[in-house]
Amino acid sequence: MDYCDAEGEDNEDRGKDDKKLSVMASADLREELTCSVCLNIYTDPVTLPCGHSFCQVCIENVLDIQGVRRYSCPECRQLFNSRPDLQRALSLANMVKSFLSTHPGQKVVGIPCTYCTHSPVPAGEHVLTEPTISLGNRKCSIHKKVLEYYCSEDASCIFVSCRLAGEHTEHQVETLNVASEKKEKLRNILEKLMLRREEAEKRIKSLSELKREVQEKASGVTEEVIALIRVIREWLKALETERDDIKAWSVGDLGSISVTLHSGLVGIVTVVKRQRHVSANIILGVGLASDMLLDVNTAGNNVTVSGDMKTVSWSKINQSHPETPERFQFNQILSSRSFSSGRHYWEVDGSKSGWWSVGVTYPSIDRKGVHSVIGCNNKSWCMYRGDNNLYHMIHDSNIIKLTLSASSQRLGLYLDYEAGRLSFYELRDTIRHLHTFTATFTEPLHAIFRVYGDNAWLRISCTEQCINLD
Repeated sequence: MDYCDAEGEDNEDRGKDDKKLSVMASADLREELTCSVCLNIYTDPVTLPCGHSFCQVCIENVLDIQGVRRYSCPECRQLFNSRPDLQRALSLANMVKSFLSTHPGQKVVGIPCTYCTHSPVPAGEHVLTEPTISLGNRKCSIHKKVLEYYCSEDASCIFVSCRLAGEHTEHQVETLNVASEKKEKLRNILEKLMLRREEAEKRIKSLSELKREVQEKASGVTEEVIALIRVIREWLKALETERDDIKAWSVGDLGSISVTLHSGLVGIVTVVKRQRHVSANIILGVGLASDMLLDVNTAGNNVTVSGDMKTVSWSKINQSHPETPERFQFNQILSSRSFSSGRHYWEVDGSKSGWWSVGVTYPSIDRKGVHSVIGCNNKSWCMYRGDNNLYHMIHDSNIIKLTLSASSQRLGLYLDYEAGRLSFYELRDTIRHLHTFTATFTEPLHAIFRVYGDNAWLRISCTEQCINLD
């Protein structure tokens, strides 16, 4: 190797050394211009009273997280009694500006940092988070160590030193494995709850539609029953007229009487069939419970029963009825007849004075004690009219107070056993529907009557025999 070759090699080595020195100086300067919170070149640098500098956004975020607790410097941990004032570091900002102008590569956009979200940073100088749900892949921004714990109070992952001597000393923490398992369990529970919620919403929607359909059908049935009662009353009136005519013919040709009666009944049935707004399934099989009688063996000792077994009245005087297992302790009485199927209708007249109740009950109703009173148990359904002239519907001690005041002393009761419906109607020039109970009947049903107070009475008003409309 000649002299010239040695000189060139020496110059090349010195160039390499100068370049290394320049790179080292640049690295040292960059380290001086790096924020210890986000590990990026300062952005709008500010200084705390202790002398340490940070990006303005970074230190404000740190102070916001510290909140009402003791404020401290992230670098030296110096404590401040109140939130420290931030001073703009103008000379440091100028150094940053000069450095960036001579090192344009520092501005290359990289992957966003997990901790400093205010600016993009180069991937080679920052702790990055892989796109994964695993908490164990994150590192502490301060200690640059793999995170091992999860702080539930701050909802953040921390390194062991953060737990022992950092801001999370008194916080409730747990290992990342435990936190991850809990999170997975909560996710599974949430998914199940969301499915149940969707099912519940579908069920509610279905029930709402069913309720609407039932209400529409109930409204239609109520109108049909009112029309049916009107037809039945017209029919009874026509039959009573025929009966009076027959009684007037005390002597006459029985054959002629039979023909006349038959033609009258044919005409009545024709009138009924012309009532198109009354459905056929309502008309067929409706029994007029007009042969209903009162059962004196069930009458309480403060009620009297008329000789025709149709009227029950309240009495101040104890009647000392014979003691029987069926007898009520209080002033009420059952019908001797019961209904275990079919559709039935009967009418009741009530007094203007006193209190009274009408309805139906199972024969297994108690005979003594407060639960033996009609409506005060789950075995009876009734309408009560008090001295205030208002109607109250009662079942199982639940009271529905109607806003309608009584305007007639006659009531009609319609029972559809299979459909589980008991309807009450006020009978006057215009038939008025008062209320309908719905239930699933499980025993035969008796009519039941209760009276109380001076001049209080109830009477089964129908006089014809039970029949079916065909």
